[in-house]
Amino acid sequence: MTKEQVTTTLLTEKKEQGKKITMLTAYDYPTAKLIDEAEIDIILVGDSLGMVVLGYEDTLQVTVEDMIHHAQAVTRAASRSLVVVDMPFMSYKISQIAKTVENAGRIIKESRAQAVKVEGGQEVVAEIKAIIKAGIPVMGHLGLTPQAINQLGGFKVQGKEEEAARELIEDAKALEAAGVFAIVLECIPSEVAQRITAEVKVPTIGIGAGKDCDGQVLVNQDLLGIYDKFTPKFVRKYANLNQEISAALKKFKEDVEQGDFPSPEESF
Repeated sequence: MTKEQVTTTLLTEKKEQGKKITMLTAYDYPTAKLIDEAEIDIILVGDSLGMVVLGYEDTLQVTVEDMIHHAQAVTRAASRSLVVVDMPFMSYKISQIAKTVENAGRIIKESRAQAVKVEGGQEVVAEIKAIIKAGIPVMGHLGLTPQAINQLGGFKVQGKEEEAARELIEDAKALEAAGVFAIVLECIPSEVAQRITAEVKVPTIGIGAGKDCDGQVLVNQDLLGIYDKFTPKFVRKYANLNQEISAALKKFKEDVEQGDFPSPEESF
């Protein structure tokens, strides 16, 4: 694939051509640079940074300022990947749609990202339309929406019952009609994700939603085996950097304490 800048139009073309879309999270410059050089299509600056970077128990404490700060580092590194930034908890779904648009505008203007991501279905259609009308592309997010974790009763698979599955499909169609350029489907049954993918023209990107989505996304700390507090079923670890980093740090400590570092070759 060429190294041209990934756009929302290119993602639509990939779906039409049956080519899979790749997406990973990043929250800092060096990680984003590696992801961009690996030609991953989309870099998501996710509010998951609250858990895997800032040490919170969930994503609810993350602020617009947090998202902008981390997104600025990511966009400095990304020359090819499309950068999407999560709109954090209570930056939308608020009484004033104008404030929602203002928050989305700040994220794009101050971070220089290309799009924002909004969690929710039909209940956020008005906000999504307003953001898009302001000239900001929006990615949708259905299924397990972490910002609604208290309402959902925990990190659980969504859409298992027939009525819940039907509602997810209706939500996906509502998001498409509102103008989103893609929809993340998180922790929903594979057959439901397959049906949504077939019934909407915009790309679907799965995380714990089976192989029939148009693309897949993972948190890079999960993929690399860095974050070991909890590993979801849908994660495939492509490395175990937690152990490798821990071993390197312990070896450094040992070498310093035993006088083996620095050596004459490492000294001026």
